[in-house]
Amino acid sequence: MPIASAPMTSQRLLTLLSLLQTRRDWPAPTLAKRLDTSERTIRRDIERLRELGYAIDTTRGPDGGYRLGAGAELPPLLLDDGQAVAIAITLRTAGLAAAGIEEDAARALQTVSRLMPDRLTRRIAALEVNAVNGPAERVVSDPDVLLRIGGAIRATVELRFSYAGKEAEPRRTEPHHLLLSGGRWYLLGWTEAVADWRIYRVDRMDLRSHTGRSFEPRVVPGGDPADFLSARFKGSDRVNAWPCIGRATVRLPASQIAPYVGDATLVEVDAESSRIEAGSWSWVGLAASLGRFGADLSDVEPPSLRAAFVELAERYAMAVTPRG
Repeated sequence: MPIASAPMTSQRLLTLLSLLQTRRDWPAPTLAKRLDTSERTIRRDIERLRELGYAIDTTRGPDGGYRLGAGAELPPLLLDDGQAVAIAITLRTAGLAAAGIEEDAARALQTVSRLMPDRLTRRIAALEVNAVNGPAERVVSDPDVLLRIGGAIRATVELRFSYAGKEAEPRRTEPHHLLLSGGRWYLLGWTEAVADWRIYRVDRMDLRSHTGRSFEPRVVPGGDPADFLSARFKGSDRVNAWPCIGRATVRLPASQIAPYVGDATLVEVDAESSRIEAGSWSWVGLAASLGRFGADLSDVEPPSLRAAFVELAERYAMAVTPRG
């Protein structure tokens, strides 16, 4: 069935271009039928698109036709709503990759936004993203959900949602910040039911159709949403700091262990030993982390860390003691 009769050449050209983008090869008779026109007109339209910079190859054979190829220059693009939103979200978060393309991405976003309908431009403009750390495991979130959350943040209206499909009754939160961390999207919101800040994974949120009441924006503890999220990931109530921080001297040269200390501080003591200051979510966790180097340890501080080593030593001893 033909898409529509296109008396205006420009409308027909856009429809033809859209069809060429949807599959690899298009027989000329099929294009003529879809556009409710003649093969001769299709040939003229193909030439017009070539003049505009589109590389369109002619295919041979019984069903000879046309194929959209790659040209030497980037021609104008024809995007549907979903493609435009996907590109805009990608450009908005491109700077978070720290790949040196921040300026180019910002200019590209401005170009794409100018060409978008107002209804899409407003939704993209409401999407503000904070970066916490680089990509790790990539978890896909629905772009429409991201835009709806961004709109609720901009409008300062409460969100209603089910979380991970577990609750019959919807949760409610005052949305404040969208954050991208380790390939996952997170919402940072103030939840009145617990009178505290809560962090929600966006890919687990099933938004309800109606939002809730309006609210007054709040400031996260410390003032930086990214630092606040990092602190919570570390199990700390302080701003972007481990709850347990200790020090020890490791009998290994600094050059040998430097690639493995992560966010710890490493100082060379001499050619054979190093001083490490590191943090963890618990003292036992920190002791286990320092013990992974498989080297002698000394000058361990504070006392809580020394006690954790004693506890680990007892547990390890029990692990290798035959029972009964």
